[in-house]
Amino acid sequence: MRILAIDSASEACSAALFEHDAMLGGCYEILGRGHAERLVPMISELPGKGRADCILVSLGPGSFTGVRIGLAAARALGLAWQVPVLGYPTLALIAAMARSEMGKVPISVAVTGGHGEWFVQEFGKDGLPASDLASLKPDDAAAAAQADCVAGSQAEALVALRKSGCALPLLPDARAAQLLPDSLFSKQLTPLYGRAPDAKVAQAKSKGGKARA
Repeated sequence: MRILAIDSASEACSAALFEHDAMLGGCYEILGRGHAERLVPMISELPGKGRADCILVSLGPGSFTGVRIGLAAARALGLAWQVPVLGYPTLALIAAMARSEMGKVPISVAVTGGHGEWFVQEFGKDGLPASDLASLKPDDAAAAAQADCVAGSQAEALVALRKSGCALPLLPDARAAQLLPDSLFSKQLTPLYGRAPDAKVAQAKSKGGKARA
């Protein structure tokens, strides 16, 4: 069974093809922007043009556009190949990558969010979430982080604010997707934006005083 993993939820863009726990090929690039133009060619560069029996894709949180690009590509390929598509949380992948370096220890993950906030979440020794995902101001994020080891794009900044712990400045990498606990894969391909949308649908009042869409 071949598994294609893709992640475009952050500044990095990556794709990897696995078969029986072995990686057949993988690509990882830090783009900043341009995920839409690079992701599909990146998949095509994998053995067999990335053709797989199952697709894994990041659900976020992260870049709003990046998350949607990854999901759109995964859904399109899943439909074309008639194979299942499963989603996984981006922060869980970062935690799994950190645990592969640090061992089975608790991990706090902190990555860039929106409006000057950071997405933060705690993960236990088993790699599973130990807290809810939150979007916090840096000072609040530093106070909330419980683990000695902090991973993610804002790990160094958080450790500096907290004045303790070790930092692993990691970006999510699809080549590490098989490190994720199986229980974190979901058939529900709903994006994890991590915070409420900035724009809200306005409701107008009818003459009778009742709100309408």
